[in-house]
Parts: sequence; structure tokens; C-alpha cells
Amino acid sequence: QSTWGHTLLFMFNLARSRVAGAVANGALSSAVRRRLHAAAAAQTGKAYPIVDHTVDAVVVGAGGAGLRACVGLTEAGFNTACITKLFPTRSHTVAAQGGINAPLGNMHADDDRWLFYDTVKGADFLGDQDAISYMARQAVPAILELENYGVPFSRTKDSKIYQRPFGGQSINFGKGGQAHRTCAAADRTGHAMLHTLYGASVKAGCQFHIEAFGLDLIMRDGECVGVMALDLETGTIHRFNAKATVIATGGYGRAYQSATSAHTCTGDGNSMASRAGIQMQDLEFVQFHPTGIYGAGCLITEGSRGEGGYLLNSKGERFMERYAPTAKDLASRDVVSRAITLEIMEGRGCGPLKDHVFLQLSHLPAEVLHSRLPGISETAKIFAGVDVTREPIPILPTVHYNMGGIPTNYKGEVVQRKGDNHDAVVPGLYAAGEAACASVHGANRLGANSLLDLVVFGRSCAESIKATYKPGAPNKPLPAGAGEASIANLDAVRFANGRVPTSHIRAQMQLCMQQHAAVYRTEKTLVAGVKKIDEVFTMMKDLKTSDRGIVWNSDLVEALELQNLLSQAVQTMHAAANRKESRGAHARDDMPKRNDEEWLKHTLTSFDDRTGKVDITYRNVHQHSLYPDMESMKPFARTY
Repeated sequence: QSTWGHTLLFMFNLARSRVAGAVANGALSSAVRRRLHAAAAAQTGKAYPIVDHTVDAVVVGAGGAGLRACVGLTEAGFNTACITKLFPTRSHTVAAQGGINAPLGNMHADDDRWLFYDTVKGADFLGDQDAISYMARQAVPAILELENYGVPFSRTKDSKIYQRPFGGQSINFGKGGQAHRTCAAADRTGHAMLHTLYGASVKAGCQFHIEAFGLDLIMRDGECVGVMALDLETGTIHRFNAKATVIATGGYGRAYQSATSAHTCTGDGNSMASRAGIQMQDLEFVQFHPTGIYGAGCLITEGSRGEGGYLLNSKGERFMERYAPTAKDLASRDVVSRAITLEIMEGRGCGPLKDHVFLQLSHLPAEVLHSRLPGISETAKIFAGVDVTREPIPILPTVHYNMGGIPTNYKGEVVQRKGDNHDAVVPGLYAAGEAACASVHGANRLGANSLLDLVVFGRSCAESIKATYKPGAPNKPLPAGAGEASIANLDAVRFANGRVPTSHIRAQMQLCMQQHAAVYRTEKTLVAGVKKIDEVFTMMKDLKTSDRGIVWNSDLVEALELQNLLSQAVQTMHAAANRKESRGAHARDDMPKRNDEEWLKHTLTSFDDRTGKVDITYRNVHQHSLYPDMESMKPFARTY
């Protein structure tokens, strides 16, 4: 765009902004208002100039999954664009602490079949076993690949990659004790991986559109042919025409009041898919990490317990021995979170309000804290005022991960249920990472499987695209009027002149989710939660935004993010109220048992973003492994 063109655009938007303000203040007559609104509508195309791009593939999101897809595609010769609303190294993968699972066998004999067993069991049997077997078998190659890219893993004395114990990990199908399977770079593993993968993507020649906000998918006859995005720096709209689109935008933890997620984790990609008519899968399963810092919600890695830390109640008891006699503090996350919640509910919480418990690390050698847990030692000092060498950290279960998301197969292809076909592939559309539901995590994710999920399925997306498309081949054309609805929504939000600000609606949503879709749920709280979240959704009709600009408009972006969060929050609450059992992270006080006869199935939700209506159907769980030597598992009682 020319400088003169930008000047005209700025002047028009400034005038429009002032007119909107005058209208809002009632300073203009109704006749003048009508003429000005008509003129503004006629100028919409000029107000939102569109920059068109034609590429082989577009990746939305630059966390671990997105960057691994970018590396694979660009190295294979695909002209690849990566759209990211953040600078890539600020993506939330950077916050992952504890490590990444792989049966390298550096600390003891290990086997990918044991990782498969632990993951299926940890998922409370809702995970798709074909995808889990694929992830388990690809784990060792994925780690060696990361090592070759340059990830600075911590080392043992004989220079092998250091592996620590993590929750839910066992030797010999649960019969041989605690496994040391989690490869770590101190307690900053995600940071190390993200920086390394970004460097590899830049080296490969990926085109990055940094601080560009993904708006909507472009669909043509059921096939994804591109993406709409807003450049936050210039205010221009970018329209991408691509053979393949990969969604890797992370989770939506910020739908809750207290979460370890960054404030940017707003479910953007999931909501883009929802608006395009894509069903979401298993959104009722939201993981609460056992050890978020009390009051702040910041993550304290499970690696702290893997290194020898333990939980204490107000009586000084190591209470996990009551709930998980074998695994104790390294039981699966849903088990530990429920145990902490029960201790507090039964009056054994710590502090004046008896509303948290303690994580004890002060017995560990200072050298261990310094070399293997430096990050959480610093975090505890800043956010809890605690010196971990002298005193325990006050902790409380905090929203951490979304097991559900966009349904995919193990190839990264987005799938939907169409009639009796439970695995109908959506052409041109792929997903990986927390935005996706492969489903390798089922009802509960094992610690350190998220980073493995990122690299395995980010790579899988690239491999599937390579097998389906040819670099440089002609793209399918965009449909007529591609992106018009997206621009219309952007304009409506930008000039929203209701009475309720974004911050108020967001706070009401977060409070509703925290109170009604928590660690423990009941029919009463869930039914009330459905009613409340539907009411919060209707408040969007009365949304008020204040900044009428288009360049670096955080007011606009937060409102668009709120749209995305609400889309996922509404579906989560409806899906949770619908599931009449306890399984993994979905724990119901009034229905404490798992019901495999009726509920061993994936929940699929469709969302109407105009009315807020949620439709629910189901999809079969894949109970078969891909490999003959990795035997499929039948459900059994899950204990630790």
C-alpha cells in the first residue's frame, strides 16, 4: 500500500471514529445519522483494504505444534505462511515446564508399549488408541529430532538426555514402579523447544505474519481453502488462499477465572472452526493442574514432585498416601486435584481460610533446586513470596489444559461425523496441539504428554499435507465474497455501541465457568451453569467497545477474543451437563462412577454463533492400536 493510501485510510477512519462518537453521544439528528451510516456502509471496502496471498499452506498459530508443522512443510518445499497474533517465542508453549515424554531408556529399561499403556489408562479409556499408539511409537524419533534441531536438554553424568519421574508414568504396564520417562531442559522445557523450533522455521524459510489475528476460515463446498486475518499493526485485512490450513492456536483456559494459561489463550482457532460449522469434541474435559500458586494461578511444574517434592495438609500429613497408595504424589493429575479439593472441603486446608494446601520442596538439596527447578524457585519467590529452600509453596488446583478441541485423526486431518461415518475428513483442514483433539488425552492428559503431542502431530500434519498436495500446484479458487462475513463481524464489534463493556462480560463468563464447571460437578451446579452461561452469551448483543480505531486496537482484539472464548465456554458447559458419569477430569459428585456401557463415546458439539444454541451428538472411540505388537486395551478400574 502507498503512503498516500495509508494517509487517506487513516483520515477516513479518524472521521468515522469521530462520527461514531457523536452518534453515541446523541449529538446528531436522526436524519444526519442515517446519511452518515449509509455513507460509512458504502465505504466499508475502502475502510478495510484487503491484501490477498496465495500460498501452498497456511498455519494459524506459532506455538510448538504450529512451528513443527511450519518446519516440516517449508523443508518439503511448500510455500508456507504462518499467522500468529504474538511474536512466536511468546506463544504459550514457552510456559511448559516439566518436560516431554519418550521411552529413551536413559535412566532404566523402557518401552513405547509402556507409554501407550500409561496414556490409555491416564485418558480413562476415552482416548483413541490408534492415535495414542502412533504418538507412543513416534516419541523417541521426535526427541532425537528435537535434539538434532538443537534443543538444550539437561544431561546425565554420562551426557545422555536427563529424564525425570512424572505423574501416571509406570514401568512394565504398571507392575514395575515409577518410570523416569520425562525428558527435561531444567524446568523450562517448553521455552527451549519453542526457541529452537522458531529458529528452525526461520532457517527453513517460512513466511511469518507476526501480530496478525486470525479471524475466520474460508470454506468452499465443505473444503477449507484459506483464512482471513487482521494485521494489528496496519489495520489491513489479509486473505490467504491455501491448499491446506493447519490450526494450532492452543487452548481456551482464559474462559476460567483462575488458569495457568496466558491471557492470550482464548480458543481462537477452535472458534474459527466452530463458526465454519466444524463440530468440537469432548470440551467437557478440562484439566485442573494440582499445583497452581494460591491466589496467582501460576504453574508449579509436576516436575517439582518428580524431583521429590510432596503435598501437605494443615496437619502436616502427606495426604496423597490415602488417595493413591502406590503412586502417591505422582498419581494422575485429575486424581491429585480431586484429592486436594477433598482435603480442603473436609477442613484440612492450610492458611487462615483453610482454602489451599502446601507443596514442600525445602527438604531437597539446594543444588537440585538450582539446577533442575530454577524457574519455579523464581516463580514461587515472585508470586508467593516464598523461599523454596526454607518454606512450602501454597498451592491450589488451577485450570491448565483442554483435552477437547477440533477432532482429528492421527494424521492431523480434521474429521467430522456425517451420518454413520464417524471419521469423515474435512478436505484442506488440519489441526494439532491443544486446539486439536486427536484424541490422545481422552478424559485426562498425562503430564509431559502435551509437548509430545505438539511435535508428533505438528509433524503428522506436515507429512499428511506432503502426501496429499504438491508444492506450487494451482490452488482451488476462493468462493465469491470470501471473507465478507468476517469483515462485517469485525466492523460490528469495532463500532459496537451497547451498554456492557468487554471486561464485564468476560468477568461474568469466567466466574460462571469457575463456579459451575469446576473440579467437582453436580447436576444442580451444571444445570445452573448452563442457564448462567447462556445468559452471559446474550449479553454480547449489548456489547460496548470504546476504541474506534483499527491500528493496535486492543479493545477490538479483546472483544473478538471474548467472542471466541464464549463460543467454547458455552459448548463446554452444555457438554458437561450432558455427560451423566464421572470420567477423568469430568468428576460428578452425584454420579461418581464411570459408565462405559453408555458413555464410552466422544461428545460432539455444534454451536450457532448467532443464537448460542448447542447441538450434541456423539462419535465412536477408536479402541484399536495401529501396531500388532502394541496390544489394544479394554477398560478396567483405574487406580494409582
